[in-house]
Amino acid sequence: MQNRKFNLITKWLTRAISLLIILNISVWPFVSEAYPIFAQQGYDNPREATGRIVCANCHLAKKAIDIEVPQSVLPNTVFEAVVKIPYDLQVKQVLANGKKGSLNVGAVLILPEGFELAPIDRIPPEIKEKMGNLFFQPYSNDKKNILVIGPVPGKKYSEIVFPILSPDPVTNRDAYFLKYPIYVGGNRGRGQIYPDGSKSNNTVYNASTTGKINKILRKEKGGYEIVINDILDGHEVIDIIPAGPEIIISEGESVKVDQPLTNNPNVGGFGQGDAEIVLQDPLRIQGLLFFFGSVVLAQIFLVLKKKQFEKVQLAEMNF
Repeated sequence: MQNRKFNLITKWLTRAISLLIILNISVWPFVSEAYPIFAQQGYDNPREATGRIVCANCHLAKKAIDIEVPQSVLPNTVFEAVVKIPYDLQVKQVLANGKKGSLNVGAVLILPEGFELAPIDRIPPEIKEKMGNLFFQPYSNDKKNILVIGPVPGKKYSEIVFPILSPDPVTNRDAYFLKYPIYVGGNRGRGQIYPDGSKSNNTVYNASTTGKINKILRKEKGGYEIVINDILDGHEVIDIIPAGPEIIISEGESVKVDQPLTNNPNVGGFGQGDAEIVLQDPLRIQGLLFFFGSVVLAQIFLVLKKKQFEKVQLAEMNF
């Protein structure tokens, strides 16, 4: 009886371990290779000294994005920053396995020091509804003012709503009532280059030498091997094309070095922009309202005084 229980427990443990291994193999590569992980691992700050956001190092194509923020906000207030990443929702991109699929989107929002992701219990219901099921995270432990998101389905989240909490200069000595810049970068689709400099299958592949194409071999799991007879020394050079791009050359054709061998399958791209926001002092607003009110009252009193003076003049003329 004890042996039977032991065998049953061993069987279940073996199955559980096997399941964990399968999940680790199938899921972990996608997590570790997903943007913006690349930027977080490779750069302390996603915005270079030139103003360029580092996502552009891997996403080479340029696409427009837009950001909407309030013109001014009060201290210790939750507001929304809307990042728009538009694209044709009908287009399909080349996936890592060479098949076609929908585009994902991602964004990085660089806020001024002191601004940060709003706590979940401070977010109003209307902003929560616009956010959907998105999960935001700080760029790093010491840069909570930089927020990242993605990859997420582009069809559902072509507009990403960030819930932001403004700082309070009363409790935060590093915050001031000033005008601040906000920077944003957003991409749709996969990148063309990995951080190590190697190409993804979502880009153009070029000939590595000048010569004549002897053979074009299609691999079983997708992709091609292009055998080129080097024109200089006659030896054969093999260029490997992964699954995804389609070749645009044929056997017997002469090619030059860096000549495209494939089409450009990329349909996405990266863009960046900026906006400005004012951290407004409530006392200034109250003072401004008081000034406007005093001006209105002064004008009213002037009009009344003028009417009174006209009545006095009219009475004297009649007398």
